[in-house]
Amino acid sequence: MSSDENGQGRGRSSGTGGGLDGAAGQPTSDAPLMPKDAGQPILKPLPESAAGLAAVISALAYNIKHAGVARTRALFRLNQQGGFDCPSCAWPDPKHRSMTEFCENGARAVGDEATTARVDAAFFAEHTVADLLARSDHWLNSQGRLTEPMVRLPGAPGYTPISWADAFALVADSLNSLGSPNEAVFYTSGRTSNEAAFLYQLFARQFGTNNLPDCSNMCHESSGYGLSQTIGIGKGTVTLEDFERAQVIVVIGQNPGTNHPRMLAALQEAKRKGATILSINPLKEVGLVRFKHPQELSGVMGGGTILADLHLRVRVGGDMALLLAIQKLLVEAGSIDADYIAERTVGFEDLRRYLEVLELQPLADSCGVPLEELQQAAAILGTSQATIVCWAMGITQHENGVANVQAIVNLLLLGGHFGRPGAGACPVRGHSNVQGDRTMGIWEYLPPWGPQLGQVCDFAPPQNAGWDVVATIEALRAGHARVFFAMGGNFLSATPDSERVAEGLARTRLSVHVSTKLNRSHLVTGETALILPCLGRTEADLQAGQPQFVSVENSMGIVSMSEGRLPPAAATLLSEVQIVAQLAQATLGSRSQVPWADLAANYDGIRDLIAAVVPGFADYNQRVRQPNGFALPNPVREGGFATPSGKGHFSVHAPPELDLPPGHFWLTTIRSHDQFNTTIYDMNDRYRGVYGHRYVVFMAPDDVQAQGLRAGARVQLTSHFRGEERVLTGFVIVPYDIPSGNIAAYFPEANPLVPVGSFAVHSRTPTSKRIQVSVSALPEA
Repeated sequence: MSSDENGQGRGRSSGTGGGLDGAAGQPTSDAPLMPKDAGQPILKPLPESAAGLAAVISALAYNIKHAGVARTRALFRLNQQGGFDCPSCAWPDPKHRSMTEFCENGARAVGDEATTARVDAAFFAEHTVADLLARSDHWLNSQGRLTEPMVRLPGAPGYTPISWADAFALVADSLNSLGSPNEAVFYTSGRTSNEAAFLYQLFARQFGTNNLPDCSNMCHESSGYGLSQTIGIGKGTVTLEDFERAQVIVVIGQNPGTNHPRMLAALQEAKRKGATILSINPLKEVGLVRFKHPQELSGVMGGGTILADLHLRVRVGGDMALLLAIQKLLVEAGSIDADYIAERTVGFEDLRRYLEVLELQPLADSCGVPLEELQQAAAILGTSQATIVCWAMGITQHENGVANVQAIVNLLLLGGHFGRPGAGACPVRGHSNVQGDRTMGIWEYLPPWGPQLGQVCDFAPPQNAGWDVVATIEALRAGHARVFFAMGGNFLSATPDSERVAEGLARTRLSVHVSTKLNRSHLVTGETALILPCLGRTEADLQAGQPQFVSVENSMGIVSMSEGRLPPAAATLLSEVQIVAQLAQATLGSRSQVPWADLAANYDGIRDLIAAVVPGFADYNQRVRQPNGFALPNPVREGGFATPSGKGHFSVHAPPELDLPPGHFWLTTIRSHDQFNTTIYDMNDRYRGVYGHRYVVFMAPDDVQAQGLRAGARVQLTSHFRGEERVLTGFVIVPYDIPSGNIAAYFPEANPLVPVGSFAVHSRTPTSKRIQVSVSALPEA
């Protein structure tokens, strides 16, 4: 562990947006790494409901503007049998699908990928890297699809074309000249298909490294670790059908209206069948207040459906105290399944003894929720025979993220809510195939099936643990990572401590990005840089004249086909599978006995290889072609626990200390409605009433007044971590209904404030949902 990872050895960071020069990507003080928005945000009243006619109009307008009327018809292949999987979130598809089986954000993702705009050699001839760095993320994304391989040579101000053959040779030469395979990093985004992900990890491991960081490290790693230790599997335990049978559904640390809008339809159906819905979140998001289903007359003309029966406005970081209070109330009232606990679990007595010494009022004060509301929630949960708990980043991206997940497991174990219809754990994934990528071996550890991989593919897989995202950032900054290769994603914008990430990327010999659209990671380059454009999820993939399909795994462990139909954005594009296969051939040569060319010519061969290696994928080619695909084994769903004891494990965790010095706040990062992860579709946040501006900070009105600030004032945000300070300037105050002592700002704009050394215990997930900051006014212009 480096000194920086220990939080020592660094002083104050200016944090105002370092930037890069026009040559070797070295930080400068005069060019912004992430340019600030000009002017003032336009504030409008919050809508009373989510989705409805406004969502339909917004989605269609975006698609027609960017893709045109003809290509907008691709929407009717989205999430359909024989169609393509949504490039957006990983919410599962119902068995019986409507003609329009997509949400507003899914439609935007399709329009974004199907755009008719192009980023080609002429574009790069007109724009230097320095010029592009001064543009907003929204502008970069809106320029269109990348069409041909591009290279930035040492000292060059920008990118110029390069042939595919020369690009692969450049990467292969760079990799093979390294002193050790562990000087290379192979990053993966969650959009990569099962087939491409499997080949990618196979190539990296045959090359000799487990340096396979991925976006899971930054989102649900806490879920995977916390669940694995307590129930024996790092995935959720429910199906979509369980939502129709649930009596109580708890949505905690999640905003489905923006991040997983199709989930609202499942919640609406559950509500109509009698389920009670509890919402637990610092912000009362409109998506859980009222939902207007755009495919129903009542969703277009009527008032829609009220979803949440009770909203608990928890403080940032107060989830553990809240969950402990509810557990204490349930145990004291005897509202638990004693027989289930005795027969199917271990560790209950330790938890019971810990709960006995806790006092309810201090827990209520710590979480910021009135005791009466906690008692009301406990009464609802105590009578439920089928409870589902859903969560996302609001639970996992804390120093105690793993403990938060295990507290949720405690709550479910108390009521016997595993292996029962309508009940279980539901971590909701944000990328369309992030769960599938991990199943395929995208992991910094050799998977349990690693020996079988080596046997089938005739090589000795590396045994040492590789670098996760946090370790990768530190290795880049220390100069230990010499080649950085990214299969999709926007590493610079997605990761914490953006300026330090930029410094590290600039120290590499070669940075490579496989991408469909231009993003900020392409502008922070190593000595040499490559952009390799690939096919999108919506596009037809022909290999040797034959159409190919790929497969993905959704949040609930269902594997299904995805086959694009649109003509590719350019004839020069390669599929992700082809890129990995040709790169492996160029790099490994005779060192590999894998028939890379044959696998890339017919993806059935990849699936046969997966079936021979990865548990649960027997007869892969046959089963994935079935309607609705197939479900992977899930022992908890099937009635057992995959722990060594064969039982569910209770855990004991204390709540975190949330007291702060005067004038300090807990900052949580959030997404706007018009973005997906780092992709900014538009500059508006319709559900929070903010238009035309992203550099805003949401603050309770009383806190605004107490700090001597005013609405619309420009402020400086300073994060504080182990004696270090990181500074961002130019944020605009927006008074908002958020607990006192808490503030919120958009991701990725606030990422430079997240210290790379601040991460969750065990999972090492960056703490993007709880950062200690101070707020100070800037001089009036």
